[in-house]
Amino acid sequence: MLIHRTSVVEDVMRDWPATIRTFLDFKLACVGCPIATFHTVADSCHEHGIEEATFLAALRAVVVRAVDQGSLPSGACSASTTS
Repeated sequence: MLIHRTSVVEDVMRDWPATIRTFLDFKLACVGCPIATFHTVADSCHEHGIEEATFLAALRAVVVRAVDQGSLPSGACSASTTS
């Protein structure tokens, strides 16, 4: 799963748990928030006044590191990260 501006926050954190630290580093209280089920990454950036491109880059960097370390998103098979 590539993280896009339209990705749902809860899905991002569930599929890539290492991104939770990034949400916290950017002072987003999305962890455990019931709105995370509905908010996209873009929504969260807008609501909290965060530069969207910078935040997306940080999230994607976490995913790249996780994949490099052999982690896959929940429910993924090894073939899904190459497509």
